[in-house]
Amino acid sequence: MMNKGFGFKAKPKQASFKYTGTTRPGVLSPTRKVPPEIMRPEYADTGRIITQPPRFPWVIEEKSEADIAGMRAAGRVAREVLDAAGRAVAAGVTTDSIDAVVHAETVARGAYPSPLNYSGFPKSCCTSLNEIVCHGIPDSTVLKEGDILNIDVTVFLNGYHGDCSEMFCVGEVDDAAKELLQVTYDAWQKAADFCKPGKHYKEIGAVIQEYVEARGYTTVKNFCGHGIGSVFHTNPTILHYKNNEPNGVMRVGHTFTIEPMICEGKPDNVVWPDKWTAATIDGKRTAQFEHTFLMNENGVEPLTGKLQTSPRQFWEK
Repeated sequence: MMNKGFGFKAKPKQASFKYTGTTRPGVLSPTRKVPPEIMRPEYADTGRIITQPPRFPWVIEEKSEADIAGMRAAGRVAREVLDAAGRAVAAGVTTDSIDAVVHAETVARGAYPSPLNYSGFPKSCCTSLNEIVCHGIPDSTVLKEGDILNIDVTVFLNGYHGDCSEMFCVGEVDDAAKELLQVTYDAWQKAADFCKPGKHYKEIGAVIQEYVEARGYTTVKNFCGHGIGSVFHTNPTILHYKNNEPNGVMRVGHTFTIEPMICEGKPDNVVWPDKWTAATIDGKRTAQFEHTFLMNENGVEPLTGKLQTSPRQFWEK
């Protein structure tokens, strides 16, 4: 069974766990509190996911105008929060301090940080460093010059989720890191450009895989993009590799994420004993970008798109 985005939880090998790269788990700070007046998703208090995707993967909700307005607002907040987190990235900063920024900026806008207590996840965002594919838990880990970091932010605002992630360079990074980020970004953009009403969701993966493999990279197969709205993870499932899964046809009003994870080495990964953090099996670096997209008549619109004030990638400056 394919796992949808942030909802993936694997059973790691506990005995004598072998870390594959240089990143190690740090110390967790206490759980951050959300003011009681802020609207919460169903899992906020218990960690239990109650609402499940439709049984058939091709059954996909078409959002109403009211839904779309709500998702635009959530997407805008998610982008503002991600931008604030990105500005905090620097050598000597801990990933926990970035989580503190995400948490504070989210609740200041009247939103709930969607990752917090989702199936028990302990923090308000994911910080995935170097060889960490996704779902890195913010902790006392200190960022170093030359690191690459993915920050994944999702907010729940007035009943709707907005989800986005981006790569950030810690100071100066090497040319290989720059190429990895550029290729990942370009593959992601090509996938978004491909999307039009009437096309099949299964076709997205081939666009990504063919582009990255032609440049010597690989695409992760056990994490995927997903539908999103009032529910954090739902249909459609967006696979980032060639497949023939019956995951439906693109229609106006669909909202979903595309979030390929691209690797310098092998695409396989191992989950740490914390049951969340996924690392490349060979310890090589990985990168990811993500938007929440809305399908309209002409293609997709990024609901979490960059603002004029957003931090820029090195190729955008």
